[in-house]
Amino acid sequence: MAKTVTKAVFPVAGLGTRFLPATKVLPKEMLPVVDKPLIQYAVEEAMEAGIDEMVMVTAPGKSALEDHFSPAVELESFLEARGKTEALASIRDDFPHPKKISFARQGDPLGLGHAVWCARDFIGNEPFAVLLPDDLIQATPGCLSQMMDAYQGTGGNVVAVEEVAADLTSRYGILDVTEDDGRLARAKGLVEKPSPDDAPSRLAIIGRYILQPEVFEHLDKKVTGAGGEIQLTDALAATLEGTPFHGLRIDGRRFDCGSKMGFVEANSAFAAERSDLHGGG
Repeated sequence: MAKTVTKAVFPVAGLGTRFLPATKVLPKEMLPVVDKPLIQYAVEEAMEAGIDEMVMVTAPGKSALEDHFSPAVELESFLEARGKTEALASIRDDFPHPKKISFARQGDPLGLGHAVWCARDFIGNEPFAVLLPDDLIQATPGCLSQMMDAYQGTGGNVVAVEEVAADLTSRYGILDVTEDDGRLARAKGLVEKPSPDDAPSRLAIIGRYILQPEVFEHLDKKVTGAGGEIQLTDALAATLEGTPFHGLRIDGRRFDCGSKMGFVEANSAFAAERSDLHGGG
């Protein structure tokens, strides 16, 4: 049986330039979908999947992320005194409280692989999850829970994937597939952001990973890849010989909240699920 995963990395050091001026002082991960920031959706998804220790890899100007997950004693006292029980519950009783949240600093923006590498001391020699809050996934059970179920059968590295249009392969890490049952695909290779002519498939990695600690052996080398950055995909490709690698198609809907259109679509879809918003309330 695969070793249980209880730790997760949240790479949240990006500048969010697509959302300026909103992200001039507000981290993009704090942008709300309805009334909850993107980072909270990701944390709740991780907790549902059994994660209780988390590390957020941040950058200067991201203190709001740490503040969000810290107690707000004065605000709680104010809400309690005013009898605002629903609002109070949203930041106390109904708020996610992981066993441990740590913060690590990514000094230079050297890519996703480097951001994950910055969490190496926290992870140690254990399997771990990586969640990118920009990818908001509407699914029941949650995306990472679905991946955990698959991981118990496959072991190794498991990533969430979806089919993308041929002209979009240059935006993603793409799997070179050797077996595929329509939901779970085993890969023999990975290519980071290939052109449509060079893409081995249209099966693209989206922002959820379950990884073995051996990936740090390759990230330690700090080899740059596409865009001159340290790519996580390249490190995963280097582990393929000794570690099984599978892509799981998620039963759910993914929203690319790193784009304005994806963010707007996510707000609409998540609002539609909220009974308290029906009828214009």
